[in-house]
Amino acid sequence: MGILFVVATPIGNLKDITLRALEVLKSVDLIACEDTRVSKRLLERYEITKPLVSYHQHSKITKVDYIIEQLKNDKDVALVSDAGTPDIDDPGSVLVARAYDEGIEVLTIPGPNALGAALAICGFLANNFLFLGFLPKKKGRQTLFKSLQNEKRVIVFYESPYRVKKSLRDFLEYLGDREICVCREMTKKFETVYRGKISEIIDEIKEKGEFVVIVK
Repeated sequence: MGILFVVATPIGNLKDITLRALEVLKSVDLIACEDTRVSKRLLERYEITKPLVSYHQHSKITKVDYIIEQLKNDKDVALVSDAGTPDIDDPGSVLVARAYDEGIEVLTIPGPNALGAALAICGFLANNFLFLGFLPKKKGRQTLFKSLQNEKRVIVFYESPYRVKKSLRDFLEYLGDREICVCREMTKKFETVYRGKISEIIDEIKEKGEFVVIVK
């Protein structure tokens, strides 16, 4: 049996990859990635040439079958996402669960993660927090916000530039004018942190890039 390595990759700055991650990416027989074009940029930066197979949320079960077959044939496989740590709000969990079911060893190669990076700089005490991943676009959205009205923990979620202000307006409506920290384009050239009451900063937010939002 091969080993499935769950490898964290940079969330923006390509220098944020660990030495161990580079060693693993150089040693495996196959790399399973969300978008081969994105992963190629990282691999080319570090002169790594390995076979790639796309594996993302729209992949059919046959793709999982193929990767598992490679592992059963003594091939080591690295699972990477476009940015950050696979399995955290990521389709990698399906492959990892299948690997365990098949008796395949799974090892984590820890590293960058947008959730942890944002919590580190938010300035809120977050020893107990609720992570929501990406919020529902329509179905179940109102129900979710109503369920959060009595939530005392810090709330963390990911959001796209197209919905970040809508989500903040919904928080304002259902939970009141809470203190928030909005982290945009973390570790990238235009990284920006907005911090204050929702009503104070919502108009300042530039709707471009990727967001991590922390609600106190």
